[in-house]
Amino acid sequence: MGMTVKPDSITPLLTVMAALRHPDTGCPWDKEQDFSTIAPYTIEEAYEVQAAIAANDPAQLKDELGDLLFQVVYHARMAEERGWFDFGDVAGAITDKMIRRHPHVFGDAGARDSAAQTAAWEAQKAAERAAKAEAGVLDGVATALPALLRAQKLTARAARVGFDWPHAEAVLDKLAEETTELRAELAVADPARLQDELGDMLFVLANLARKLGLNGEACLSAANDKFIRRFGAIEAALAEAGRTPAGASLDEMEALWTQAKRAGL
Repeated sequence: MGMTVKPDSITPLLTVMAALRHPDTGCPWDKEQDFSTIAPYTIEEAYEVQAAIAANDPAQLKDELGDLLFQVVYHARMAEERGWFDFGDVAGAITDKMIRRHPHVFGDAGARDSAAQTAAWEAQKAAERAAKAEAGVLDGVATALPALLRAQKLTARAARVGFDWPHAEAVLDKLAEETTELRAELAVADPARLQDELGDMLFVLANLARKLGLNGEACLSAANDKFIRRFGAIEAALAEAGRTPAGASLDEMEALWTQAKRAGL
């Protein structure tokens, strides 16, 4: 089944963007923006899409995808103003790339299962990096990615050429080693050394997530949500007694935390 696209559905959005950026009659705020000022909004909108998916809310997802599409249109418009490329070039480039990376669908390559396609995809990306003179195994991993996700991508690249722990247990052994090193630095309390050792621990944890086949960002996001639920339960329980966390002891809050945990929150 093909994807349904309303005829010329993108043109009105491109027209709106051009009007917002018009040097004489455009929006003052929009006219002042550049790639660097818009980039944080682009990242934020991508996370909003993720949140809509997690909420399983189709209406919200449609809205957030529109916001994310607007970010693409925004960047494309600024590039067009500089004579670099326009939205059509962006759409054309990604279309060509997807066709090139899926010869089993658009070409004469044989059928592939998911694992074979992943391997072929990575091989194609490696060839594209080579064409861009990105010779290093780690070249091309975006620096703007969240640090935890970037760590997983970097180590996944290294693992493809054999630079990896043999199993998850070995990563846990490394984590214990890094924990010992961090503990030794606590007495010194040198911020730079503490940062270095803590960074090593986080990097090892990113590796552990990868070895377990998990997404480190998703794991941490779930942990954040769990903390919010359980701490909210502490606040609610104290509020029933007319109290707040600031007026409760740590032991009291720990007990309420345990209650929330046992309740499955």
